Amino acid sequence: MAYYWRTGSSEMVTRTVDLRSDTVTKPTEAMRAAMANAEVDDDVLGADPTASRLENEMAKIMGKEAALFVPSGTMGNLISVLVHCNIRGSEVILGDISHIHIYENGGISTIGGVHPRTVKNNPDGTMDIDLIEAAIRDPRGEIVFPTTRLICLENSQANCGGRCLSAEYTDKVGELAKKHGLKLHIDGARIFNASVALGVPVHRLVQAADSVSVCLSKGLGAPVGSVIVGSKSFIAKAKILRKTLGGGMRQVGILCAAALVAIQENVRKLEDDHKKAKVLAEGLSQIKGLKVDVAAVETNIIYVDIEGSSKLSVEKLSKNLEQHGIVVMPEGPMRFRIVLHHQISESDVQYTLSCIPNYNVPNIWKLANTGVLYAKHIEETYRKPRKREEDD
Repeated sequence: MAYYWRTGSSEMVTRTVDLRSDTVTKPTEAMRAAMANAEVDDDVLGADPTASRLENEMAKIMGKEAALFVPSGTMGNLISVLVHCNIRGSEVILGDISHIHIYENGGISTIGGVHPRTVKNNPDGTMDIDLIEAAIRDPRGEIVFPTTRLICLENSQANCGGRCLSAEYTDKVGELAKKHGLKLHIDGARIFNASVALGVPVHRLVQAADSVSVCLSKGLGAPVGSVIVGSKSFIAKAKILRKTLGGGMRQVGILCAAALVAIQENVRKLEDDHKKAKVLAEGLSQIKGLKVDVAAVETNIIYVDIEGSSKLSVEKLSKNLEQHGIVVMPEGPMRFRIVLHHQISESDVQYTLSCIPNYNVPNIWKLANTGVLYAKHIEETYRKPRKREEDD
């Protein structure tokens, strides 16, 4: 989508800054080339060499025995829960604002007959260990209770603002699971973001987990897909369920080729995404009427609240930003979300700040440590006479 807006002159300029999610990235030229040249075969028959290469690479990176490519993170989590909770009426303990519980269509219940038992997520994304243990059903009450079979964590925790769970915390949950004969699954849609932010290898973060789902099309920037990892026996069962759910695909190496490029080239870009998120969060926190917990921005996600006394609303602000080619994700009448990714530049960050009412230019540039005067930047970048580009 191309947007036009008026600058100080009568000229019109096009620019798009899509901050809705890290799922909006476009495949890079390297990804498109890899897809075009991918060696493929029938993956349902287990014969696609590029899919096998991706799965072997992901299993190695995650420190698990085996891996399986699936079309989406929702399917990856659903398969994982159903493998662990293979008896209808099983119960899973998970966060009350976890992605599995809120945003995956209730699939574990509607399809798997699995009952969710929620525990409050703390602001840092964790659940209190004692509350998790208290939620585990007493086997002696099986005549009336569901049977607890699984605990699910999410790292990073998206609804908590991309907060990261430490390896030590995950280990404690893993120990609790083993103590009670339960399994531990990690929704690791953005586990690489957590790894980079914490400075801890990804395999260490998931060491205690029996299974992990990893999204390839969020921060890593691949166009499609997720991978689930676990033991060989877990993945063998998962592969059957993938077929049952319609996730078995034939020449899927075309998609896996792009994912391999994403792993090789984009993991190292995540640190820059986090830095840009921090700069943007600091800038937004300086704007009258907006409230941002800057200290809570650990990865690439920012939640912005509009103060009740402000004349702003999410609807008004969103419309204003859209006029300048900037798109955010509304989360309610007084809250919106911003997610950074590798196709958002430092210039995009500063441009976004400049388009919000009451933006304090000098303070933000000091916070960003750029050394470039904003006025000069605007003059040189946007106010030079330009030939109008045709809207495609």
